[in-house]
This record gives sequence, structure tokens and C-alpha cells, in this order.
Amino acid sequence: MNFVEELRWRGMIHSMMPGTEELFSKETVTAYVGIDPTADSLHIGHLCGVMMLRHLQRCGHKPLALIGGATGMIGDPSGKSQERNLLNEETLRHNVECIKKQLSHFLDFDSNEPNHAELVNNYDWMKDFTFLDFARDIGKHITVNYMMAKDSVQKRLNGEARDGLSFTEFTYQLLQGYDFLYLYEHKGCKLQMGGSDQWGNITTGAELIRRTNGGEVFALTCPLITKADGGKFGKTEKGNVWLSADYTSPYAFYQFWLNVGDEDASRYIKIFTSLPKEEIEALIAEHAEAPHLRILQKRLAKEVTCMVHSEEDYNAAVEASGILFGNNTHDALVKLDERTLLAVFEGVPQFKVAKTRLEAGVKAIELLTDDAPVFPSKGEMRKMAQGGGVSVNKQKLESFDQEITSADLLNGKYILAQKGKKNYYLLIAE
Repeated sequence: MNFVEELRWRGMIHSMMPGTEELFSKETVTAYVGIDPTADSLHIGHLCGVMMLRHLQRCGHKPLALIGGATGMIGDPSGKSQERNLLNEETLRHNVECIKKQLSHFLDFDSNEPNHAELVNNYDWMKDFTFLDFARDIGKHITVNYMMAKDSVQKRLNGEARDGLSFTEFTYQLLQGYDFLYLYEHKGCKLQMGGSDQWGNITTGAELIRRTNGGEVFALTCPLITKADGGKFGKTEKGNVWLSADYTSPYAFYQFWLNVGDEDASRYIKIFTSLPKEEIEALIAEHAEAPHLRILQKRLAKEVTCMVHSEEDYNAAVEASGILFGNNTHDALVKLDERTLLAVFEGVPQFKVAKTRLEAGVKAIELLTDDAPVFPSKGEMRKMAQGGGVSVNKQKLESFDQEITSADLLNGKYILAQKGKKNYYLLIAE
């Protein structure tokens, strides 16, 4: 496969240095993307850059994932209105380990093929570099005028930031430029890729290489992903959509992709999956025939959830969705782990009940009126239960005074009450 052509039809090219496409026709290319380890998980805002590396490897070229252990201690001013908090070495080391584990879902680090992926950490080559050596050997090659002309610097200096730009941040593009030089000299890396906001930093690296040893290298950036309405991609009311199940459950992750709009789904399925062009075009055409079936969203959610988590997590997310939106049974509900249960029923009314009441056994009519005000009166509860409209843990009550005990608790703590078809209540036994 032609790598540049692959990115082009997927809508993943924003800017490209002249000669980049020709480079791929001449040799197996080593390319890198830098990832800032500011957290111990990637979020979906990182995914476009990671997918560029994935497509690069699929096309027979060699990907390097650079973790910014050193530059993460400083913070990139690109697109930021204020300086970020600096991380200590112990936190960075932890973050790097977690990120490597996540990247292995996308890239093949372990094969014996010449284009196996490598993880590199710029802390390894920066930690022993003294300030004097850096200023003498690297700083002399790039003028302040050149660095000042960059958009990321200009925006901060022209009043967009309250506190201006610190010297620490000003040096960031030079440090990132040195990464490119180091990887060029030690790994034969001729291409740096990243988001479009990284163009200034990437071209500084290319210029540094040209001025230090006359080498010719290239740059390619992807567009910053947005939603069709111009809103920020990957942000929800609760913040980032993380790849770590500890921060965003596989169920919530699956739901994020399932709920994107039609226009976004047709773009995202090209960017965030490895499905071939013909199959994606067929899916888009099929979706256009019956948009209400949400064929694109379902396939997108499946592909990304399986890639980031696992097929098992995807199947569990589909099954969990059926509990809330479909007719899934008591058996499916009982299988849910606590994290998924709480994610599925996030936002439904919750009531705390005494666990001792359940241990002794309590009649449903009392539990759902006196202990938890699911019903405003016993008369209403009795009437609806007799009509088959009340369920506990997805099982219809046989009678309004059916006994509920601690044996009915989900995960030893929860009871799901249902009034009619759509009204759910979560009882938490404490």
C-alpha cells in the first residue's frame, strides 16, 4: 500500500513537506510521532497520531513512538494559553510504562520483521545533556528570529496568554528539534508526523538537521479532529474519553462512538479504523439508505472498541446496552461488573437503602415506597405490580409483596428497580 495515498483518502493529511511522497517510493521509511506523557493514559485526542503510525507499519514502513519523558517535564506551548504543571521523574516513568502498554494494541513491537515498532523516550538522551553543551552544540544553529516567527510563539507573545511565554517553554521547539536530529542520526528517521499544531516544532527539527549535518528530512501533519458542529472532538461533559478502562469504562467508550452524528461517523470510520476503502464506501452507502439503523456508528464503535480494549469488552458493552435500551434479561444484568453497571445506569435516580433490611428480607411494596421512593404510594405500586409493570433486576415481580433479600443484590450492593418500560432506579444497599 502507498502510505501517503492511504492517509490522503482517509482525510488524514493537513500539511506535507515537498518530497515526502517521493521518499516513500524510494525506500522503507522510518517515521516518528511524539506523545506527551502528561497522564498515565492516552485519550482519543491522541488516536489520530497513533493511527498514522499504525497505517505506516501496515504499509511496510517502520514506526517509532517517541514518549516525551524529557519534554514532558517542560510542556509544549502549542495551542496552550498557559504554562502547564511540570511533572516529576517518578510520575513520568509511571506514565511512560502505562502508555507503552496501550500502544501495543495498535503497533507490533515484538515481531522479528525489520519494520517492527520501537518505543523511544527522549529522557534517555536528554538526561545527561548539560545546559552548556546544549546551548553550544544545538542552540547556536537556530536563531532567535527563526524561533520567534513560529505561530505557537507569536500567539503567546501577542497577548493571547495572560502570563506571556517563559524561557522554559520557548526552548521547547529546540528540544523537540533535537529529538528529530537524534533519531535521524541514531535510527535513520527521516520523517516526523503529528497534529497540525505541531508543524512549527517539526519544521524547526528539519531545519536543525539541515544546518548541523546537511541532512534532508520531511514532515507530515494530520488535521486536528473536530466534530461536525465545530466542537472539540473527544470531550464529553465529564472531560476526556480515555483509552484506559480505569478512567473511561469500555461501555462508556463504546457509547461515545455509537452516539456520534452521521457526518462525523463517515469521517471517523476512515481515520480511526483500519477498514479498507471499498468496505468503508460500502458501509457509507448502506448507511445512507437507512440512516435510522446507524450502521456506520455501530461498525465504528465495534472496530475502535475491539482495537482499544478487546472483542470481549465490545461484546459486554453491546450486551450492557441491551439492558438499558433493549430487552436483555436478568442473566445479562447479573453478569455486569460493578464499573459497567454504574456506567450503564449513570444518571438514573439513585436511592440508598439499609443493607440490614435486605438481610432480614423486605417486601417489595415496602422497599419501593418506604425505603426508596420509587413509587409515591403503596396503592400505585400495588396497582402497577398487578399489571406486570414492576421489575426488580429485570425480572417482573410475581406479586407486590414478593420478598426481596440480600441474595438479590447485584455485586453484593445494588438492586435495579424498573417502573414501566423506561423508568429505572438504582438502589444502593449500605
